[in-house]
Amino acid sequence: MAKNKKQPKDAPAAVHYEVAESNAAKMKRKDYEAAIEPLHVELVKLQEWIKQQRLRVVVIFEGRDAAGKGGAIKTIAERLNPRHCRIVALGVPTEREKSQWYFQRYVQHLPAAGEMVLFDRSWYNRAGVERVMGFCTDDEHAEFMRSCPEFERMLIRSGIILVKYWFSVSDKEQERRFQARLDDPTKRWKLSPMDLESRSRWVEYSKAKDEMFAHTDTKQSPWWVVRADDKKRARLNCISHLLSQIPYKDLTPKPMKLEPRREDDSYVRPPMTDQNFVPEVF
Repeated sequence: MAKNKKQPKDAPAAVHYEVAESNAAKMKRKDYEAAIEPLHVELVKLQEWIKQQRLRVVVIFEGRDAAGKGGAIKTIAERLNPRHCRIVALGVPTEREKSQWYFQRYVQHLPAAGEMVLFDRSWYNRAGVERVMGFCTDDEHAEFMRSCPEFERMLIRSGIILVKYWFSVSDKEQERRFQARLDDPTKRWKLSPMDLESRSRWVEYSKAKDEMFAHTDTKQSPWWVVRADDKKRARLNCISHLLSQIPYKDLTPKPMKLEPRREDDSYVRPPMTDQNFVPEVF
């Protein structure tokens, strides 16, 4: 897959910052389910390879609100062992964390040998929401842009495999997803005041993302853009690409035959009435 070319500096603000809305029909559920199953199998194989080879893998998911990052992360982790595949989604930093070296609270979540960590947003908060919403100073933002590429090169030199994804969604599709969240009580929690504020700052977020790419889309640690107007295709494409980034072999254990259970006639179960059962409402 060829790396996305950088856009010219004088390109119109609201045109090149995000991938244009796709006219392709959304993928059908049955087609998606047929495609995701073999990818889940490959992810399990990859997990076993990471475990056996004691690799350390970091995958970063960034993008606009409602771009589908969380769904992609859940899909990747769905069949994996949480002991070896961890999801990191940090909240607002505490006052103590605000006084630390900026990268410090992320470093403690980096993987040990045999682990893969999926960052649902990451240190790139400083280049995005903090920049746009004024939660950091201009000097702090400039320092982040200087130090981030070197920080990532340090991670890579230490042996960490770093993969970065940007989920790109059109303004029309983002608006549709926001409205769907408002209409669904089970999804309404996903709309924070910050998300609603971001609606009115589309161009500001676009400029921040463009500046971030200019500084951090490096040869050693490139950004990979995922077209995300179709969530199903976005998940499939992201997983397929992730599998291609880490060469692995199939170490799946061979099928085992279960031996008959040993029976013990001397064992007597306690009375069922001694136990508390959940009411069978359904």
